[in-house]
Amino acid sequence: MLNRRIYWFFALTLMAICLSELVHFSAILAPLEQRLQDIWFQLQDKRAQAQHVVIVEIDESSLAAFPDEPLVFWTDKFASAAAKLKTMGAGPIGVDLLLSISPERWFEKLGGPLRDASSHFDQSIRMQINSGRMVLAGARFGQGSAAGDYLLPSPDYLLALPDFDIARYVGLTDLVTESDGMVRRFEIMPLGPRQDASSLEGLPSLGLPSLVALHAAGQDPTASKWQLGGQEVLRDSVRRPIPYLGPTGTFEGISLKTLLIADEQDAALRQRVQGKAVLLGLGVGLGDDHYTPFTSRLIPGRGGVMSGVEIHANVLEALLSGQRLQQLDTTPRVLTVVVLSAVATAIFTFFPAYVGVALGVGMSALAVLLGYQMFKLGTLVPVVHLVLCAAFAWLIVMLWRLTGEEKERNRLRQLFGRYVSDQVVTELLRSDNRPELGGTSQVISVLFSDIRNFTTISEKLTAKEVVEMLNTYFERACGIMLAQGGSIDKFIGDAIMVEFGSPLPVHDHALRAVKAAIGLAEMATEFAHWMETRFPDRGLPPFAVGIGIHSGTAIVGNIGSSFRMEYTAIGDTVNLASRLEGATKTVGCVILASEATVNAAGSALQCGKSDVIQVKGRLEPVRVFEILDVRKDVSNEI
Repeated sequence: MLNRRIYWFFALTLMAICLSELVHFSAILAPLEQRLQDIWFQLQDKRAQAQHVVIVEIDESSLAAFPDEPLVFWTDKFASAAAKLKTMGAGPIGVDLLLSISPERWFEKLGGPLRDASSHFDQSIRMQINSGRMVLAGARFGQGSAAGDYLLPSPDYLLALPDFDIARYVGLTDLVTESDGMVRRFEIMPLGPRQDASSLEGLPSLGLPSLVALHAAGQDPTASKWQLGGQEVLRDSVRRPIPYLGPTGTFEGISLKTLLIADEQDAALRQRVQGKAVLLGLGVGLGDDHYTPFTSRLIPGRGGVMSGVEIHANVLEALLSGQRLQQLDTTPRVLTVVVLSAVATAIFTFFPAYVGVALGVGMSALAVLLGYQMFKLGTLVPVVHLVLCAAFAWLIVMLWRLTGEEKERNRLRQLFGRYVSDQVVTELLRSDNRPELGGTSQVISVLFSDIRNFTTISEKLTAKEVVEMLNTYFERACGIMLAQGGSIDKFIGDAIMVEFGSPLPVHDHALRAVKAAIGLAEMATEFAHWMETRFPDRGLPPFAVGIGIHSGTAIVGNIGSSFRMEYTAIGDTVNLASRLEGATKTVGCVILASEATVNAAGSALQCGKSDVIQVKGRLEPVRVFEILDVRKDVSNEI
């Protein structure tokens, strides 16, 4: 038996592993994993301060300082800011603004005196671009497989690039947006490998933060791999999780207005920008806003937004600092799945169901806690996948148990079906205990019923007719008993012994027993008509029954020997119920219940005569009541 169970343990574990891996690779659970990782970010909040990147924001105060100048004409301000940043010791500057129109070309279209007066309007920005310290922004539309898919800076600015090297000084600002609108990942090379490198030669291929990071680290943008932040970075289009430093505002941006009016000798400002890469872009609420893990909300909807330049700043900081969010490698992930599936299967197989569920919930909570701790260390553990392993283990074991239970049910029916009811078989299957000698003490109500004048009836009918009568009567009587949740213990000749509150304990066992007795008495009246119709002119006495009920403590269980056992109830409660059935003749009633039963059933009963009787085998007299009816509005409670 143990070897067979171990075999099933390994088989069920393997099935759980295969199912969970199949679901994992189908990516069905990816949205749940993403939302859980969003929660990790929100729980951790601001986890670090940027050390390598500073943002220069075009914020509300900057716009208010120059209310009459459209942003397209701010190139001289950008040039002034770049020159001041260079003086203060800042690193390369990434411009997260698409400068697709130059003021000079705008003035040229207008013609007249404006064209001549503004012919050198962009000279300062062209000089900054030509210095090689600025990385301009580009974008692409569609698949990026044709030159027409790219939106580049104005030709005036492209011509100012050192050696007209667009690929080295123009980075793509495209963000990776998930299906739910969140920006969780980035790409070193947003467009992926070029299908036709010759037709796209000289066009941007690297992301803006990637290109700025390479300039800051002094790496060659045309290489196939680089060393950034002490780690090797490949030139590929693999999507990597963005290790956000915190929610919106974690990067304390410098207002462009503040930078323009600041003294170049400002020590505090110099300390903030010295040696750091700079990103220039729009602040929150100015049109370049996106949803991130910090703004994800399961209920209700979404929260706030983060500016595109701050998202790029998070990517740039990650590349320069070497901080990464890595997915758990395949080998440790598979080993974790195997161990977790084995432990979960063992728990659900060898422990009772309620213990298994409790331990399974505990394991799931532990997996969630482990996932959060690993997240803080920079590793993304597929927590939902791990929890799913335990869930699959539970489901498979439950299916196995249900299948095995049916086989066990048939086996028990073959062994005990002759003398125990289906209810007892079900109870035996529910518990982990199999029939053994002994029993348990339990509060129940016991009902005994007997057919009046059965001896006389038997004398006037043939043996075959007696069996027919009893079978018909018992069929109807058992239906009434079972409808009230009774457990039919045995038939003793023409008598029936039924327990209520066994094997499944119920608090209203007394009321159930009384209702069953009333139903049986009513059925006996109808059955009398059946007897007259079926056996006319036989001179049979009127068909009637006597019913006794008593409530109390009895020993319930498997009573007998190793050769034969019977699931039954024994004790004084059973004996007294049997005596009360016999006393119905003396008292002169159909249903006779003890005071214990009447008190347990409550005020719902309608009682007739009452008496104190002495029953055989008991020293103390017993107070008994005739039961007439039960209020119709009273229902059983389970």
